[in-house]
Amino acid sequence: MSIERVREYFRDHGMEDRVLEFDVSSATVELAAEALHCEPCRIAKTLSFTVGGRAILIVMAGDAKINNAKYKARFAAKAKMLTFEEVEQMIGHGVGGVCPFAVNEGVSVYLDESLKRFSTVFPACGSANSAIELTIPELEKYSGFEEWVDVCKLPEEC
Repeated sequence: MSIERVREYFRDHGMEDRVLEFDVSSATVELAAEALHCEPCRIAKTLSFTVGGRAILIVMAGDAKINNAKYKARFAAKAKMLTFEEVEQMIGHGVGGVCPFAVNEGVSVYLDESLKRFSTVFPACGSANSAIELTIPELEKYSGFEEWVDVCKLPEEC
């Protein structure tokens, strides 16, 4: 079970007790915000894409959407999300619980600039009913990210 992989990962960092598990689903931004009693924009959603046959993750604010032109300019490829079936196999976490922690080897993690508006955000922890609250420096440290990118667009009102 991938939440156990994430718990073990955070146990190694002395942070296992910060992993939250809910009695309700947190598989979507809206459900996670409801479970956490926070604004949807503070949910750090993690989307999985394929670039040149390898998996990448982009962690972005809950209210952000991929901007295809920015994505193509950064990755020199059209944004192509992994299929439902590919996600768990390539990333190591199933849809609804995809997060940047304890992922399969070879998966690159990118953090989107849309997250920098917040002091803390809530990424999932490997299951469709989990999350952890992290500061942006903690997200950088524990996600093993490669770099910050600017590949999203935000709604008019944030």
